[in-house]
This record gives sequence, C-alpha cells and structure tokens, in this order.
Amino acid sequence: MHDAEKILAILDRCSKEHTFPMLDNGYFYLAASRLSLFRSPEDWALVIETFGFSPRAGDPNVTVETFASRLHQRKSVDQYVSVEAYQRYLANNPHNESRFFYPCDDSWKGEESDECVGAEATELRLRGLRLPLPDITTYAAHGIELAEPPRVLTFELCRYLAGAFRNDVLANEDERRVSVMPDMQLLLELDEWRHPDLANDEVPGQTQTFRQLAQVLATGDISHYQPTEPPNNHWRNWPDGGTL
Repeated sequence: MHDAEKILAILDRCSKEHTFPMLDNGYFYLAASRLSLFRSPEDWALVIETFGFSPRAGDPNVTVETFASRLHQRKSVDQYVSVEAYQRYLANNPHNESRFFYPCDDSWKGEESDECVGAEATELRLRGLRLPLPDITTYAAHGIELAEPPRVLTFELCRYLAGAFRNDVLANEDERRVSVMPDMQLLLELDEWRHPDLANDEVPGQTQTFRQLAQVLATGDISHYQPTEPPNNHWRNWPDGGTL
C-alpha cells in the first residue's frame, strides 16, 4: 500500500532542496506546464513538465521532473566527474530526477543574441514540422504583450508556441515517461492545477491540490481529486519568472 503522507514528505523535501518545480523561477520564463500521475500496485510517480526559456541555457526546452517511489533509468556514473560525485547525487536525490528535451531548432535565432528572434528569420522547426514565424500582431491574440516591439524576445516566441502548439512543445510520451517505471499506468493528467508558491515557503503538503493528488496516488482512486481552489499554473500568474 502507498502512503499519502510519505508521498507528501518526499515532495516537501524536494521543495526544500530546490528540486521541485518553481513556476516563478527567476532564471526561467515559463510558457506551458502539465502534471501527470502514474501508478502500479508497487509504485507511484508524479511528473511535472515545464516548457519555456532560460537565458542561461540558451535554447527553449521542456524540463521533465519526476518524483517517484522508484525511478527508471537513472543517470549513469559516467555522467559525473567521479564515483563519489555520482554517489552524492543518488543520496541527495533518492526520489527525484530531471531530464531536459529540446522540441524546436534554433534556426530562428538572431546572430546578436539567444534572447531574441532574428530580424530575418521566417520559420522554425518544431518536432520536425516546419512552421512559419507569426506576424507580430499574432502575439496579442495569445495574450502576449511584446516588451520591445517590433523585436520578438525568445520567451515571447515560446509563449506563442505554447498557445498554438501546446502538445508539441510539451514532452512526447517517451520523454514524459523517461524516469517512470515501465509497468506503471497513467492515472491522471492535468493541464491546470494550483501550484505551491515556493518562493514564499509554501510546500506541496500545505496545499489542497497536492494533498488530494497524494491520496489519488496512494489509493488509485481519482475521485479524491476534487479541487475547489482556482488553478494558477499558467505563466501569467508568475510574472517574476525569468526576470533575474
């Protein structure tokens, strides 16, 4: 049997160790997010995907963060500078794993900066699909107010793509399940939910949403998820994201 309080304790610990998604991360402009629950008789997993842009990384990416009783295909020792560093990684992250995927190419970038769309760029490739770049008037239709018109910043392009091609910017099935044990079944998928305000020291275990989700994972009964609070995971609700 799974234990809801133990699940919450894992999520809260990750929050305090800064390995739980912070939607207003000062180094990441959020564009889209999704939450999924997986379960088997032996194991549980909670996966949160966030698509957006980090100026430090230089390319838009989707981060897949998995929290689970057991993790599949953990990073290998050869990805670390030493065996000791690898052992510290495993000890410090017993129930969580992060992976990064890049759904679009960089042909749209300007030569002067990764942080804006090139003035001469006309298209990009998203998951192999060739897409024309939108006219700047199109951004307003997706609720995006350009900061420096007519120039389009990279995070603004990400938010347009998230609005127009949401399923393509988020993880595909293999990416989403990269750290999920193969025998686990998808239990619940959420495009909207109320996320904890980590910057103000709120942890998942203090929220109605994650207390209910822990009950779903513990029992396998999705009727435990009956939220009464409005969702807040849309990027508009986290204006400080990416501003550092």
